[in-house]
Amino acid sequence: MDNRVQVYRRPNTPYWQCSASIGGKQHRTSTKEESLARAKDVAGDWYLGLMGKYRAGELKEGVTFAKASDQFLKEYGVITQGERNADYVASHGLRLRKHLLPFFGGKVVTDITPGLVQEYRLERLSPKKDKDGNIIKDPHTGLPKRPARSTLHQEIITLRHVLKTANRHGWLPYLPDLAAPYKASGKISHRAWFSPDEYETYIKATAKRAKDPLNERWRRACQNWHNYGVFMVNTGLRPDEAARIEVRDVAIVEEAGKRILEIAVRGKRGTGWCKSMPGAVFPFEELVKRNGLKPTDKVLGLPQRELMNAILTELDMKFDREGNRRTAYSFRHTYICMRLMAGADIYAIAKNCRTSVEMIEKHYAAHIKDVIDAAAVNVRKRKPRSTTKKPVSKKASKKST
Repeated sequence: MDNRVQVYRRPNTPYWQCSASIGGKQHRTSTKEESLARAKDVAGDWYLGLMGKYRAGELKEGVTFAKASDQFLKEYGVITQGERNADYVASHGLRLRKHLLPFFGGKVVTDITPGLVQEYRLERLSPKKDKDGNIIKDPHTGLPKRPARSTLHQEIITLRHVLKTANRHGWLPYLPDLAAPYKASGKISHRAWFSPDEYETYIKATAKRAKDPLNERWRRACQNWHNYGVFMVNTGLRPDEAARIEVRDVAIVEEAGKRILEIAVRGKRGTGWCKSMPGAVFPFEELVKRNGLKPTDKVLGLPQRELMNAILTELDMKFDREGNRRTAYSFRHTYICMRLMAGADIYAIAKNCRTSVEMIEKHYAAHIKDVIDAAAVNVRKRKPRSTTKKPVSKKASKKST
């Protein structure tokens, strides 16, 4: 093509490469062909496609999303050191590598518009297929498997971090609107939890499984899981916080004549403190004694999802009546709801759970009937007595005369 396209091959590779200069910028790609004749055809089509984009103004220069994400990861890990948990920092890199970079990686940051972000949401929420072309379905619901709302929300947060990095470095003039369109109204939806009766049923089932496991090899795992549930419902810890707790982070103290646990919690918001209910002391002591834990050993570790799902499925309690899935997080939700039902101060609950009063009011207190004071709701205002005199009729006035 009048020497406008170069075809060449690097050492140690069977594929031919091609390059061309368009608009004063060099472009390169692989033809993915081992035959020189076919490589020339691919290179010609590639060059004509680039020229078409260049003439239409679509071939823009600028910093790609991949470069901006590298800069973000380099800065974020250093600047947030000691303020953000290391696992939380690493989760941004995982989302970038697995989901965001395959979609946005080669795009210039100035080309990332709200419409493109919406296309990303559609791509993530579309049913996925396996190698045979069959739609992957959730084993519990039978519906196409899709990411949870919170999962997609975390991916958009990572995307926003990268675009903010590009904006600070002058690669992006302004941040695009990343808000989800067609967002539902602010309907209050509560978190899946165990009511007192449901919790009693579940704990009895785990206690029975611990005493008589389906397989003798699983006895210790079933015993540990029974202690896990009791410990979590009496502390209100997040599953990731519980997974990091070491024996040295827990102290048994006495307050108001009862033994409780003082726990140094290391979670997504740094280090905090938790004071447990008295019911958490016994499962903690059992876990330490049974497993022979040392001060630097993890007390609980990661939750046993397979065991929990198996027990919930047997009890037909995997989903609540609104269809919300119960997980290890449901133990934390159960702790908060039971504390509210017992009349505990909402500010004290928020402080002990390392969350805000607003979050508790929005997701927990809204559906707890015990929070509503019937005496305050059913109060009746007394009607004022009438002070005006009734007009006297003419007949009554004549009789009086």
